[in-house]
Amino acid sequence: MLQDEDGQVSQTHSVSAGLDYALVGPEHASLHDSGRAEYVSIDDRRALDAARLLSQTEGIIPALESAHAVAEAVSRASRARGQIFVVNLSGRGDKDIDIYRENFRELDG
Repeated sequence: MLQDEDGQVSQTHSVSAGLDYALVGPEHASLHDSGRAEYVSIDDRRALDAARLLSQTEGIIPALESAHAVAEAVSRASRARGQIFVVNLSGRGDKDIDIYRENFRELDG
């Protein structure tokens, strides 16, 4: 759980409503503690940049939740030449089109 200095739940923000939570469930906590999963954070700008990259190179508009994973894969791939990365894209980006329009002004034209 994200907590402040007083032990209170911290405020969160993500451009993706599906990731705007201050805590995780017990399954994710167990996977993390066992070393079977690694969790990282991606800021809104990097997620949006990854969504733009995927859209331009593959013609896929990802859901914003998936764009966060794409951003991390792009970051890791730049340091791991020759390795293959698989990113599972969940959902569709059309549900996030209003957020994309706010951030990609060229779409309004």
